[in-house]
Amino acid sequence: MRALYAAATGMAAQELNVQVISNNIANLRTTGYKRQQAHFQDLLYQNLRRAGSATSDQNNMLPAGLALGSGVKTTSTARVMSQGTLSSTEKTYDVAIRGEGFFQVTLPDGRTAYSRDGSFDLDPQGQIVTRDGYLLNPAIAVPNNATGVTISGSGIVQATVPGQTAPQQIGQIQVARFVNKVGLESVGDNLFVETLASGPPVVGNPTTDGFGSLQQSYLEEANVNAVTEISSLIAAQRAYEMNSKVVTAADQMLSTTSQMFRG
Repeated sequence: MRALYAAATGMAAQELNVQVISNNIANLRTTGYKRQQAHFQDLLYQNLRRAGSATSDQNNMLPAGLALGSGVKTTSTARVMSQGTLSSTEKTYDVAIRGEGFFQVTLPDGRTAYSRDGSFDLDPQGQIVTRDGYLLNPAIAVPNNATGVTISGSGIVQATVPGQTAPQQIGQIQVARFVNKVGLESVGDNLFVETLASGPPVVGNPTTDGFGSLQQSYLEEANVNAVTEISSLIAAQRAYEMNSKVVTAADQMLSTTSQMFRG
């Protein structure tokens, strides 16, 4: 029976939907996390009577057709790249992006990854790195004798060194944006990599050409709303239950039909 298959696809789709929602909730406190949202499409239809087909020799036409669907499929689990709330950390090397852009990070294999997580620290050489030790790109090294470091909204990094009255510029943080940032591939560790769908990165300085500004000693929180996710979870659960009831109803109908033939 067609209803069994259609309901089964609905149950599978809602199971995946719950997995997406659970991942969002699990990352409620993950810095720079961007929530995912499952999108669905209906499957192919079998046209038993096509709309507009002739019903007589006088060219009478069907005003509406008769088509039976095959169920549902999941098409994507797209990222929602909206801005998260900025929270103060009082840490010198924590940086948040307010607006458009991603930090650039050099991976161990030489590739460049992109992140909204500005949880930076210093390695033994004084270079600014992520919590996993990946170098910020372009690389910036802080002098060992620096007594203070400031990062401006436009990404200029300055260090105060003993014996000098004015801070000296030691680097420039650059950010990247993409034509289709939803097309970036997540590789874990709060990192994304470029894909054919995202297009190549456009790199520039913060506050220029549409890029956002930086805010030192702040981090961007996940853009996950707990109330919204719980509401979505309840809706997915109810949809799953309704599809399971369709399976039960179809099974009972098949059982009734089978008993009729036996009788």
